[in-house]
Formats: sequence, structure tokens, C-alpha cells
Amino acid sequence: MTLKGKTAVITGAARGIGRACAVRFAREGADLVLLDIAADLPGVGYPLGSRDQLDHTAELCEREGAAVLAAPLDVRDPAGVDAAVAAALDRFHGIDVLVNNAGIAAPSGRAVHEIGEPDWALMLDVDLSGAWRMIKAVAPGMVERRSGSVINLSSTAGLVGYRNFSAYVAAKHGLVGLTRAAALDYAPHRVRVNALCPGSVRDDPLVEGRMLVEIARSLDLPAAGHEEIFLRDQPTNALIEPTAVAGAAAWLAGDDAWQMTGAVLTVDGGFTSR
Repeated sequence: MTLKGKTAVITGAARGIGRACAVRFAREGADLVLLDIAADLPGVGYPLGSRDQLDHTAELCEREGAAVLAAPLDVRDPAGVDAAVAAALDRFHGIDVLVNNAGIAAPSGRAVHEIGEPDWALMLDVDLSGAWRMIKAVAPGMVERRSGSVINLSSTAGLVGYRNFSAYVAAKHGLVGLTRAAALDYAPHRVRVNALCPGSVRDDPLVEGRMLVEIARSLDLPAAGHEEIFLRDQPTNALIEPTAVAGAAAWLAGDDAWQMTGAVLTVDGGFTSR
């Protein structure tokens, strides 16, 4: 129960890594504010998390004994972000942890010169500016309490390049830069900011993940057998489990990581060690 007594806000909580983090945090004793767009987004060529999936994540956390507030949120909407944070503070009177997990993998699959202005803007607005808006809304309370942990979910795409994914790579590199700059801004106030960079995460049916299959689709890889293709680049010959990412996030959220800030941690099975 390393997070007992803490309240954590998690974006993109309806499924995938967001759900895995939510359940792990609940098991560690945290109360939770679970946010997700809970709707499809024009310009993204695959279904996003639904309200039913968000409610299911909330139910799983409640079974672990967590108090839960679940609500839809589009991280592109500044007023919506402020309202969600205000509701969280009204319910729990403080936010100890922010997990910026909301993100999209498409529109992708095109060379730089083939990307339109709307597609480029959409990717950065969700994957980078969305995290900035959440920090902007949550940080003042953390500064006032002189305590807090912000965890940004970047990617190995925040550390290396990927062909035909320039907007995603730019957003995730930007998130690493935001992490390091924010860590310096808030270090005097004992608010920590770190980033996690997962590798190829398995689409575990238990968390209803589908990011890897959508990346495969963007690359015109066959739906059947796409995992084997991603495995070729994995030194451990295993895809990353969403629970492994959640475990790393739980550690960064807890007091054992009290001197960790500005760190960029990989959960990639050695992929970026080559």
C-alpha cells in the first residue's frame, strides 16, 4: 500500500496503460480521478476509449477499495481541464499524483511532407499540449502543499526516431523536454516531474489495449502476426506488458522515489540500449 492516503489523477484512463496504472494505483491504496475523452475524435482513424470502458476502469478500482471520481475530459479543452481539476479538488481536497497518459498514435504512417496542418496540430495538441494543460492546472496546488509527483507517459519515440511517425515522434520528444524543464521549475517546491518511455506494449485484452495494432495498421503491417514483427526488435524477445509500465509509474508516484525528478525512464526491454 505504497500510495495509501494519496490521490492520483490519471488521463487516458479508459483502457490500455491508463487502466493498468489505475488498477495498480488502487491496489497500492490511492484514491483516483479517472479522466478520458470517452468518445471518438475526428481525424483519429480508430476508436478511442468509450464511457463504458472508463466506467469499467472505475469499477475495477472500486473493487480494490479505492474511492473513484470518473469523468470525460478532452485534454485539448483548457476550460474542461480546469473544471476537471476543480472537481477533483472538491472531492478529494488535494492532488498528490498526476499521470499524463492521454495520447493518440494516429494520424500517422506518412512522410513529413505528406502530413497536413490539421493532422500535425492534432497530434501535438493531444500528446504534448494536453500534458502541459494538465500540469498547468494541477501544479499550483502541488506547489502550495510543497508535495507532488507528475508522471508523463512518453515513449521510446521520445528518444529515437521512427520512420513515417514524425508528428508522434516530435510530440513525444517534446514531452521529454517538458518533463525536464518542469522538473527544474518545480524542484524548489518539492514537486517531482518524471517521464516514462515504454517500448512496444502488448495489447492486453484485460486492459482492452489496442495501441500496438493501430501502430501496425499505420505502417500497413498485417493485422495477423504483427506482434511477431515488433518482437524482432526486442532484445528480451518479449513485448512490454502494460502492468510493467504501471509498476514503474506506481514507484515514481510513491515516496520511495522522493529524490527522482527530471528522470526519463525506459520500460522497453532494452530496445533503446542498442
